[in-house]
Amino acid sequence: MAKVVTFGEIMLRFAPPLYTRFIQTDLYTALYGGGEANVAVSLANFGVPVRYVTKLPKHEIGQGAVNSLRKFGVCTKHITRGGDRVGIYFLEKGASQRPSKVVYDRAHSAIALAKREDFNWPEILDGVEYFHFTGITPALKNELPQICEDALKVCKEKGITVSCDLNYRKNLWTKQEAGETMAKLMPYVDVCIANEEDAADVFGIHAANTDVTGGTINHDGYIDVAKQLIDRFGFKKVAITLRESITASDNNWAAMLTDGTETVFSKKYPVRIVDRVGGGDSFGAGLIYSMLNNMNMQDSLEFAVAASCLKHTIEGDFNLVSVDEVSKLAQGDGSGRVQR
Repeated sequence: MAKVVTFGEIMLRFAPPLYTRFIQTDLYTALYGGGEANVAVSLANFGVPVRYVTKLPKHEIGQGAVNSLRKFGVCTKHITRGGDRVGIYFLEKGASQRPSKVVYDRAHSAIALAKREDFNWPEILDGVEYFHFTGITPALKNELPQICEDALKVCKEKGITVSCDLNYRKNLWTKQEAGETMAKLMPYVDVCIANEEDAADVFGIHAANTDVTGGTINHDGYIDVAKQLIDRFGFKKVAITLRESITASDNNWAAMLTDGTETVFSKKYPVRIVDRVGGGDSFGAGLIYSMLNNMNMQDSLEFAVAASCLKHTIEGDFNLVSVDEVSKLAQGDGSGRVQR
C-alpha cells in the first residue's frame, strides 16, 4: 500500500559528458528523470512506500523509464501504457560564469496526449496519505490541467494531503497561462513549494529587495510572499527555496517554511555543484518525508534542505541518498570526510 502518490512526466535526459557543450560533443549520456519521478525515487530511498503515475509508450524506451523507477523500489503498477513518445530533454551543464542550458523535445509525448479516462483516480489514490504534483504537469496542456484537477478532487474527498511545487517553465507556457491554470488548482493544495522566482512568474507576487541573479536574498520579502500566497489560496504551509547563485558552479542554498503564524529559516549551505537538476524535487521529497514523520517545522525544513544540498553533489536527476546521510548533514556533519 502506497503512502504517497506522485503524478507527472518522466523524460529521457541526454547530456554531453562532463562540461562539454552541445556543439562540441559526439557523445551523450542517457538517464531518466522528471520532477515528480525524482520525488518518488527520493522517497523510495527514504523507505517511504511510493507510487508513481504517468503514461508511457509500450516500447522498450518506455519500459526503460519504468525500469529506472522500479530498481529503486517505486511502485509503477498504475502507469498507463500507450502513445508513441517518451519526452526528451538535452542538458548542457554550465560551469563558473557559463550557465547551464536545457533544450526540450517533449511535444506529443505519451503523457502530454493522455486522456482523462486513462487514470482511475479513486483506485490509484485508495489508502494514500499524500499526493504530489508540480506545475510542469498541467503546463503540458491538452487534457493535463483537467486530469490534475480530477486527481485533486479525489484527494479532497479522501482527505489526502496535497503538495504542489509551482515549477514555472517558460518554455512550456506563458506567465498568463500559468497563472490562470494554477489558480484553479491551488484551492486543493495544502503545501505550496516555490523557488525565489516562481511566485512572481506564476502569480505576480514579488519579494522585495531581492536580486536572484546578483545573489541577494531578503528574508522579510519572502515572508511577505508566503503570507500573500496563504491569504490568497488558504495553504496550510508554504516552503520557498532560497538559492543565491554566485556562479553556475557555486551556490548558497537555504529555504524557509511557514504556516502563516510560525516562520523558520534553515541554515545556509555553500554548495559546489555537480548537477543541480532535481535540486528542488529533492527538497520537496525531504519535506514530504519529514511531514509524514511528524517533525517540527525547524527540523522538517533542515531535513529537506540537507537532502537537497546532497542532491547537488550527485550526477543525474535522482537523489540517491539515505535518511541517515541526510540526517547527519542536517545535524551539522558537513565536513565531507571519508567514511570508513
